Amino acid sequence: MEYKDYYKILGVPKNATAEDIKKAYRKLAKQYHPDKNPGDKAAEAKFKEISEANEVLSDPEKRKYYDQLGADWAKYSQYGGNPEDFMRGYTYGDGRSWQQQYRTQREGGFSFDDIFGEGGFSDFFKYFFGGNEYASSRRATATRGQDYETEMEISLEDAANGATRILSVMDKKLRIKIKPGVADGQVLKLTGHGGESSVPGGPKGDLFVKIKIKPHKNIERKGNDLYYTLPVNSFAAMLGEKVTMHVLGTDIAFSIPKGSDSGKVFRLKGKGMPVYDQPEQRGDLYVTLQLYSPKNISEEDLAIIRRLAEKYK
Repeated sequence: MEYKDYYKILGVPKNATAEDIKKAYRKLAKQYHPDKNPGDKAAEAKFKEISEANEVLSDPEKRKYYDQLGADWAKYSQYGGNPEDFMRGYTYGDGRSWQQQYRTQREGGFSFDDIFGEGGFSDFFKYFFGGNEYASSRRATATRGQDYETEMEISLEDAANGATRILSVMDKKLRIKIKPGVADGQVLKLTGHGGESSVPGGPKGDLFVKIKIKPHKNIERKGNDLYYTLPVNSFAAMLGEKVTMHVLGTDIAFSIPKGSDSGKVFRLKGKGMPVYDQPEQRGDLYVTLQLYSPKNISEEDLAIIRRLAEKYK
């Protein structure tokens, strides 16, 4: 399969304007039109060629794609690559591929496809500017760089408040911003930070970072809700007391009701984990009291406690 120089076919320079291309095409189309050259196979072939060139160069997106293709083709050949290998895998630099059917070009009511059908286009055109989705998908897969996967371990505090980490991948250091509310096992995608493409100018692969959250000693997370165990002096639970809890970097005031028992659970609405990508919303915090007895009580105080214990049996 040979490379098609559409600029040369239309006789215009590579910096030709849209109007220059239009004029050149009209002039040549009029000269080689099948109606003016009945039975002339050479004129028919020339008309197909100029129509194909106009199909590409008159479309800004196709022309942009074609110009990059030409530069990459030349670079590939310069390094000793086989053009056939290049063509088996080329796709547009941002990962796109042309999956649309060929657009009909009309000149005075004449339809290029009506006369020649899809067979009127060269293999070069079909490969890079048309064809079925399967072929396009294969081209994209062949040229796209390899995806990489890695893991990153963070604390529950970092998951709650967000963090920035430096990750080393393939001798490159990447700064990764972790948003508040990220979940254990959640995968972050870093587009274009994977392997290099197999062809010049092809799209790189992606990097997928799986987040692992280290267990917390006294806080359990379930979705966006947090479950916190609060150690409380038995006297404080008996008398009632206002305490300040330090939960994942945030101070939360909490009033223990008088006569609270160990194992009692209290729900603090909106004090849990932030919702990922919606930090203004939060889950709830469930506080479980864990009573403990004070140590090193004097004999005099123990005597008082015994009298009270007898009284309230």
